[in-house]
Amino acid sequence: MLVKSLIAISVGILTTIVSCVTTPETNRKQFVAVSEGQMANLGEDAWKEIKAKEQISKNTQMTASVESIGRKIAAASGKNFAWEFSLFESKEINAFCLPGGKVGVYSGIVPVAKNNAGLAVILGHEVAHAVARHSAERVTQSLLVAGVLISVDKAMQDSGRKQMVLAGLGLGAQFGVLLPYSRFHESEADSIGLDYAAKAGFDPREAPAFWQRMSSNGGQPPEFLSTHPNPGSRIKALENQMSEAMAIYEKSPKIPTVAL
Repeated sequence: MLVKSLIAISVGILTTIVSCVTTPETNRKQFVAVSEGQMANLGEDAWKEIKAKEQISKNTQMTASVESIGRKIAAASGKNFAWEFSLFESKEINAFCLPGGKVGVYSGIVPVAKNNAGLAVILGHEVAHAVARHSAERVTQSLLVAGVLISVDKAMQDSGRKQMVLAGLGLGAQFGVLLPYSRFHESEADSIGLDYAAKAGFDPREAPAFWQRMSSNGGQPPEFLSTHPNPGSRIKALENQMSEAMAIYEKSPKIPTVAL
């Protein structure tokens, strides 16, 4: 199914003029050659495979929290995707979002989130990746680098090119690794996600605190060696945006911050 979706995308790229679209919230121009429908199909195929391989959490209360907060964030984004939010049982401190609105959260990140506002920061960030079409942008770049005239089915048979295509979804070899977005995409998702969380009624001041807790987990390489923004740079950028986020929060339902 995943390969068939990728083949369909390659046909679309060969028959459609590459266009520039505008990222919601930031008004950034993007170079995208893949439609939302094509990316949603690709995301749906990958989502089914991931759910078949990952262990779904049996913690019904936390699963409900992920679902409830995720739905509020999705509503705040205004994007009418077929949103799904799942909690996977794993020690991994991570979360991800596939195109079309499929969001996965690993239970290992819950203690770092600490409270519902911290979880909203995580989900806001992932929802922002989907709304901003970061995966479509990366798939376009990957296929252009590999050579547009090379069909995706052939690219998927070549181990080097296959990883380039899957990287557009943030997927590594056999879906065993969730590859990070570029530093620019991560920073843009931070910014957009902060506003989504605030609009949904979650205290945006929890965002810098969350990333501070993330940085205390260690193992973060210097910023120039990583596709993730340096925690310090990330926190500073969020703090610089805080006055704007607080103005949005003041007009929101203001959901009380409670421990998870």
